[in-house]
Amino acid sequence: MPPPAPPTELVPSERAVVLLSCVLSALGSGLLVATHALWPDLRSRARRLLLFLSLADFLSAVSYFYGVLQDFAGPSWDCVLQGAVSTFANTSSFFWTVAIALYLYLSIVRTARGPRAGHLLWAFHIVSWGVPLAITVAAVSLKKIGYDASDVSVGWCWIDLDAEDRVLWMLLTGKLWELLAYVTLPVLYLLIRKHINRAHEALSEYRPILSEAHRLQQHSSMADKKLVVIPLIFICLRVWSTVRFVLTLCGSPAVRTPVLVVLHGIGNTFQGGANCIMFVFCTRVVRTRLFSVCCCCSSQPPAEGPAGPVKAPAPSKAGDSQGPRWTPEELPST
Repeated sequence: MPPPAPPTELVPSERAVVLLSCVLSALGSGLLVATHALWPDLRSRARRLLLFLSLADFLSAVSYFYGVLQDFAGPSWDCVLQGAVSTFANTSSFFWTVAIALYLYLSIVRTARGPRAGHLLWAFHIVSWGVPLAITVAAVSLKKIGYDASDVSVGWCWIDLDAEDRVLWMLLTGKLWELLAYVTLPVLYLLIRKHINRAHEALSEYRPILSEAHRLQQHSSMADKKLVVIPLIFICLRVWSTVRFVLTLCGSPAVRTPVLVVLHGIGNTFQGGANCIMFVFCTRVVRTRLFSVCCCCSSQPPAEGPAGPVKAPAPSKAGDSQGPRWTPEELPST
């Protein structure tokens, strides 16, 4: 590998954009966690995996925010601390993203249910938290995390560019898992889509006689199917980091191109925000409930008319429920 290039200088506008991306990602991850806590009926296994991914993305966004805000100019104790936290959170995010795709494949294609799916969740926890933690502890113990001149980051600290085996540790602390995810996620995604398309074709001639219960069950699986978008978000956001990593290995001055630096900064920090857009604001059930909560908080008491206060209409039937009613399209699954 060529000698390290001069440090990549961050101008204030670039730093402001990346800081904003960190804030939006942290808020988005927090909102995903809040929706999981507020509405227990939305806690499917798939959304539980999304919860753990959101926790990793939140920790990653906070650590990146501190790194970009500090814009380290050299090694320091907080540089190492920030680099360790972001390494753990970022690597864990890789593992949880692959875990979600693997869960969807096993549950949709292989129809894994019941105790088998429960054991799978425990395995995901052990791998997705344990492996990143072991790698991070090893990197800190061997003093591999430190100042990287922003050539493979955007202001934050990662692997010390003075380390002789820096390429190996860059791979172990993120890039290896990122590259594997680029291959694994599209394969799993294509297999899932192929299976769903085959199932739809097989059911097409029988749809007119499907029972109401079967239609509701079919609709309730839409949330799991929708989660296949996560790999696409992952690849679109992370590819800029990989491009700068390759340019750094080649010693190319293009690694300091402003547009590439900003894209790298947004891509590494905005995963939580992108997931929030897809699974809160673009998901009708969650969006409807969230807007209802906001409207209830800001609503005013009804005004009285000339004939006195407006009376609520009487229920049409004595057995009608007074609570909110969910149609099949609004069931808490999509």
